Amino acid sequence: MATNSNDGGSPFNRGIQHEAKQSAILSRAAKLFNTKGARATTLSDVANKLGLTKTSLYYYVKTKEDLIFQCYDASMKHALRSLDEIEQETDDPLERTLRFMQSRIDSILQALQDNADYYAAPLELASLKPQHRDALTAEYLEMFKRVRAYIREGIEAGSIRPCHSTTTTRALIGALDWSFYWLYEIPREEAEKASAAVADICANGLLSLSTDFVSCAHRIRPEAAPPAGGFDREAQNRLKQEAFFKAGTRFFNRKGFTGTSLDEIAEYLQVSKGAFYYHFANKESLLTQCYDYSLDQLQAIYNEVLAKEQPATAKLDEICRRIFSVQNSDLGPLIRYNTITALPPPIRRRVLARTEKINDHIGDIIRDGQAKGEFRPANALVAQNMLQGAINASMDIAQWRQVDDLDATAIEYFDVFQFGLAADRR
Repeated sequence: MATNSNDGGSPFNRGIQHEAKQSAILSRAAKLFNTKGARATTLSDVANKLGLTKTSLYYYVKTKEDLIFQCYDASMKHALRSLDEIEQETDDPLERTLRFMQSRIDSILQALQDNADYYAAPLELASLKPQHRDALTAEYLEMFKRVRAYIREGIEAGSIRPCHSTTTTRALIGALDWSFYWLYEIPREEAEKASAAVADICANGLLSLSTDFVSCAHRIRPEAAPPAGGFDREAQNRLKQEAFFKAGTRFFNRKGFTGTSLDEIAEYLQVSKGAFYYHFANKESLLTQCYDYSLDQLQAIYNEVLAKEQPATAKLDEICRRIFSVQNSDLGPLIRYNTITALPPPIRRRVLARTEKINDHIGDIIRDGQAKGEFRPANALVAQNMLQGAINASMDIAQWRQVDDLDATAIEYFDVFQFGLAADRR
């Protein structure tokens, strides 16, 4: 069938294949999901951006749930195709691992430059139907196991340093969880350096070769909060609110904003729903305060560590391990940013601005250590964002491996960012 010569090459004219049309829909939806949030994006939003009627869109997606699943599925399949291509290009396990990390960055940059499709970060996976969630989880595990196999093969071949392969794979993949966001936010000239910087940090770590550093020089142990006095009403209310923050964070992290029920939180805490409304106006209010509570905990850790007279290497190590401890103990968890788009835009902007201000401490520590020769001249901005992604992904580590010693697990988790993967570091 001939196409209209005035169609401008649009994928929505009759001569273009169905796959191209669907790809354009998923790319546009992915871009909206990554900025506005999947649940906050309507089918009308997607149709309007593409110049389609809602009826035309229904030819390709049946429901909003179907669109979210297709976008997340396209993202996972894209990652698996990248692994296929990498495996065709090289047999070297270290090179395969580094190229995979770079491919995640390059894919986002190509989309930002309008040279490729957008792919949705699966932020709201928890709120999908079980069959969709299970299918995506299976694809994620396939990707995870293939990358872990590269690391194991590299250790056996001697090209990769001995490490805990499952923990290291989790840390590496988690380090790029939020790359779709920070690559958009940082200056374009910095973003263009990110792919090479990620490969450099993954291969060689942050520590300079001349730095004699031992992470386990001091132990990090979770500290229990002091009990409130029986007649201290203010302290009792504070502990009750903190119990809501911790329970709310746990449910939001696992079920997303939409999937979290106030009834479940009340039942979990063995309180009435009225007790919830005594402290919070609604679920959105609880989510907002969960973010603020997590940020308060992070800022307290940074304030305490930054006040110490110790090398930059020790400061960075202690901060990472202490946050890891909070993430995986009764002190936490901290909120995962998968629910950030559920916040109203003004509150979301405030939370993100405060988050970035706190995260900047890591970059400052790295640059200070570089000036003193403790850290290699790696890209501090990229390293900062990778570490924050890894920290955010570190919760529930016990679901990935056996944890006999939480602090020892933290040391193994951050080892790759300190020493890199390469057996022969540069």
